[in-house]
Amino acid sequence: MRAFVFPGQGAQTIGMGRDLADAYPEAKAVFDEVDDALGEKLSTLIWEGEQDTLTLTQNAQPALMATSLAVMAALKSEGVGVDAASFVAGHSLGEYSALAAAGSISVANTARLLRTRGLAMQEAVPVGVGAMAALLGLDFETVQAVAEEAAGDEVCQAANDNDPSQVVVSGHKGAVERAVELAKARGAKRAVLLPVSAPFHCALMEPAARAMAEALDDVDIEDPSVLLVANVLASSVSSSSTIRTLLVEQITGSVRWRESVEYMGAQGVTEMWEVGAGKALSGMIRRINRDIATRAIGTADDVKAAVEALNA
Repeated sequence: MRAFVFPGQGAQTIGMGRDLADAYPEAKAVFDEVDDALGEKLSTLIWEGEQDTLTLTQNAQPALMATSLAVMAALKSEGVGVDAASFVAGHSLGEYSALAAAGSISVANTARLLRTRGLAMQEAVPVGVGAMAALLGLDFETVQAVAEEAAGDEVCQAANDNDPSQVVVSGHKGAVERAVELAKARGAKRAVLLPVSAPFHCALMEPAARAMAEALDDVDIEDPSVLLVANVLASSVSSSSTIRTLLVEQITGSVRWRESVEYMGAQGVTEMWEVGAGKALSGMIRRINRDIATRAIGTADDVKAAVEALNA
């Protein structure tokens, strides 16, 4: 049994997806559709721009989705559609890529939603007020206790439960800095502040959640053709009305990636294809469940290799 999984922010690189667009007209059409939806040449930024500009949240989110959906279009042109998987899942913004891949939201609407999401998340908290930190070598329960102790009268929450050895906390800068020191005292192998522009997936993102609720109200969402394993539930859903609600909850809720992978493994998934830029999810998956085989597919050569392996 197979799952397609879609990366989140941090995987973006200049040039991603360009060889796909050159090799597959269907992949190029995805980038064109995203450009048209946004009313700008995001593809030019992705392929020829500056890394700092691409990394801006409002650019990185639709850009990563476009790259993932370009891979899916290339795979489909080779005879491998989304129905080759039993589940789709994505890390944070990757959940939107997963939904677009499963036909739940159109590519154009997904691009516009992610532009809105990126801007809303950036504007929810003034720069310098919030922070995020990766705590390595502590389990989720320990990090939750650290975050609670560090918070005081501020916000500090476990934001991303990535794998058994990596949990990210998010909140007010002072509280996150206290969490770093507490984590070190509790035996963390590493505890480092992350170079992010806002404290994602915590209560400080409530203004962004309200903005997304409004944006999602105006968008058609269909039941996905493949079961979605949702970030905030770490279990599968197929109802479009439930998905609409969960996408709002996701803004302030934790990304339960470790549990999501464990859930899919328990359902019989033995193979996960990371669709899009980078290989970060593949590394997390291996640390969560070594019995699940991983394949990262981000280039035209990767597409060819995946299709050949499937047909072997």
